[in-house]
Amino acid sequence: MNKYHIITYGCQMNEHDSENIAGLLEAMGYVYEEDPYDSDVVVINTCSVRENADKRFFGVLGQFKKKRRNDPDFILCVCGCMPQQPRIVEKINKQFSWVDIVFGTQNIAKFPELLEKRIRTGRRQREIIDNNPVIDEQEMKPKRMFRHKALVNITYGCNNFCTYCIVPYTRGREKSRMLQDIVREISCLAADGVREVMLLGQNVDSYRDAVGHDFADLLHAVNDIDGIIRIRFMTSHPKDISDRMIDCFRTCDKLCHNIHLPVQAGSDRVLKRMNRHYDTARYLEIVDKLRAAAPDITMSTDIIVGFPGETEEDFEATLDIARKVRYDSAFTFIYSPREGTPAARFTDQIPDEVCHDRFDRLVDVMNSISLEKNLEYKGRTYEVLVEGVSKTEDNAYAGRTDGFKLVNFTSDKTPDEIIGTLVNVQITESKTFSLEGVEVERN
Repeated sequence: MNKYHIITYGCQMNEHDSENIAGLLEAMGYVYEEDPYDSDVVVINTCSVRENADKRFFGVLGQFKKKRRNDPDFILCVCGCMPQQPRIVEKINKQFSWVDIVFGTQNIAKFPELLEKRIRTGRRQREIIDNNPVIDEQEMKPKRMFRHKALVNITYGCNNFCTYCIVPYTRGREKSRMLQDIVREISCLAADGVREVMLLGQNVDSYRDAVGHDFADLLHAVNDIDGIIRIRFMTSHPKDISDRMIDCFRTCDKLCHNIHLPVQAGSDRVLKRMNRHYDTARYLEIVDKLRAAAPDITMSTDIIVGFPGETEEDFEATLDIARKVRYDSAFTFIYSPREGTPAARFTDQIPDEVCHDRFDRLVDVMNSISLEKNLEYKGRTYEVLVEGVSKTEDNAYAGRTDGFKLVNFTSDKTPDEIIGTLVNVQITESKTFSLEGVEVERN
């Protein structure tokens, strides 16, 4: 049987795209192979959010030149966000001629057709669609990464046009799936043993289907599905969060008390230049409302340092909001210019040494807060959904609390008995990025 391998860069949207591609390949009779260099088809699913993602991708691409030369039947495919940029496709065509198939984020369902054409004709295939109005989700049968949890797209694309972000240019304008289609998909997943769903969108809070259902309506509908015990979502945008959605943390018993709420910067001046459409007062108001609805809610965020024109005063404002909110975790980034975005043309770029100094100072603050918050868990018992065998501890398992805390813990149960189930874990040690514990009997 022919073998395939998929290399994935980027966010959960890309991960779910790779699940869909894997499902399409297996429907064609391909089987997964762990070693990409022992595969007949390799798909590289790319990300364009960060500059280093570009560099890593081209480095990996070059590693397959020898295999392509020695094995004429080997097929190398590139997809994802990077091919949505004409300059990237032009570079692939000129410098990486051994790439057989290139397609984008908006025509994944066409991949089997492109693959069959490449096999039949021997010719390279290129098909990129910009702003595709058609959602092909119903044609997908994804191969899930986990048996007990699943990623589910509720929207595609983005309408926000933050000045630093390439996503609206690579994933097109925002489109929402029909609520009934999402509920039908999740009901089938629940019947197949899925217990946790992650609702995905570049901006879930702007979800609105063709008949007017909003994100709060969707959360309530998913909450009513038998078999599902945990609901998560990402990513929220502060400009679109509604009081109705916030109230779902009170009224939807399956909705996990966790939210990823990107702030990006603590300076109103910088937020305006980023085109974020909220200020720090509005952001802190949302945080207060969330904690009133769910006092135990955990919060993570995204923060960019070194955005063009950022002063030391602006950066201190970012440190200030981090200390006020006290995030459980944060994804921190040094601003990276992306060709084609407005911010890349700003003339007041920040020197690298200043960016790195601010980044280090921010990480120190964020990590100290994360550790302080994790120390509060020590000695307490939490319900953990077991995801698999621990990657860091021998004879241990890994799972997540309702608040998305990573827990490595010991148990006498076998993997078949415990993976995909809820267990009680008493926390014995707190670290900056994870917790450790031992399974205990339920009361």
